[in-house]
Amino acid sequence: MPVRNIVKIDEGKCTGCGLCATACAEGAIRIINGKARLVSDSYCDGLGACLGHCPEGAITIERREAAQFDEEAVKEHQAQPPHPAPLFVCPGLAAQQLRNHDPSDSESAEAIPSQLSHWPVQLKLVAPTAPYFAHADLLLVADCVPFAMGDFHPRFLKGRSIAVGCPKLDDAAFYIEKLAQILQSNNLRGLTVVHMEVPCCSGLTRVAREALARSGRKMNFRDVTVSLRGSVLRSESIPSEQAADSGMIRHA
Repeated sequence: MPVRNIVKIDEGKCTGCGLCATACAEGAIRIINGKARLVSDSYCDGLGACLGHCPEGAITIERREAAQFDEEAVKEHQAQPPHPAPLFVCPGLAAQQLRNHDPSDSESAEAIPSQLSHWPVQLKLVAPTAPYFAHADLLLVADCVPFAMGDFHPRFLKGRSIAVGCPKLDDAAFYIEKLAQILQSNNLRGLTVVHMEVPCCSGLTRVAREALARSGRKMNFRDVTVSLRGSVLRSESIPSEQAADSGMIRHA
């Protein structure tokens, strides 16, 4: 067999989020028993399009003996009908009933004022040079977070500008470029990322770190992980001089 480049998956790092599988145009990667696996060497072209989509850094390129890439086999593979049952369900899609709703709650609770300072809020829609970003504390939020956190407005949104997105459903490369433009165009005081505990949601942190590195800006950076029940599981801060270095995180 020839020696060539081919993807290597570190199962110890893999969380089974599935982002690499959806990024592989040839269908060479599938999620099996909760882990990303290479279905066949002959389906992998070795170009590594999947690398940038793994939030855990579980995929690398190695050079080893492997079957030659077979474009015809890939076409046959892609033409096969979908597997009759899902091989794996991302933890972010698992249905859970978190609490029972008491109808009296809405009647007795006083209205809580909104802390939203601008519109739009979607990262796809905001303008990098919008006045509400000038000298702001920027909050980058996974779009499920405000639904989970009952105190999101007073705890995180108050006094901050916000951009919202989903790292699983949207284009991460576009997010990185758009956020880098915002960082370059404004003298921000800091950047806080708030995301859910499910593995795929942590991709928002990678988006922020890569955007910071691309922008060349130095600023204080905070990464906050929220549980499905709305509590803060972790809050990690990074000094400004290390904000673009993914290896330097300290608990705060």
